[in-house]
Order: sequence, then C-alpha cells, then structure tokens
Amino acid sequence: MRVVVDPNLCCSSGLCSQSSPEVFDQDPDDGVVRLLLAEPPAHTHADVRFAAHGCPSGAIEILEHDTTGS
Repeated sequence: MRVVVDPNLCCSSGLCSQSSPEVFDQDPDDGVVRLLLAEPPAHTHADVRFAAHGCPSGAIEILEHDTTGS
C-alpha cells in the first residue's frame, strides 16, 4: 500500500489523524493533513483505508501494490 495526500483538498476534518495517528497527523496551525508514512505497515492498512474512504474532501488516495507479480 502507498498513500498519497493532497493537502490542497484537505478540509481539516481530522478523521484521518484520529483513525490512523501512526500514518496521518494535522498541521497545528491550520489542521491540514500531514502524511507521516507513505508506505504504512500492514497492521495499519485497515485504519488507513477507513480514513481514506471516510475523508469528506477526498484528499487521501490509496495505491495498492500489485502482489501478483505481473
């Protein structure tokens, strides 16, 4: 899994940093998302997906690695 964020789309809801604080943080001044780990460990994937799917502004994108070897 690779995570990409677009801070220009972020509406500072905080769902991401609450859902997966190991991967996301918020700027203390404006609340905009900060990506801490672009390739998060497997144990965080469910929380990262929850944050991405729940992001009200669509600022988080998940790119899944191809595990088939093709």
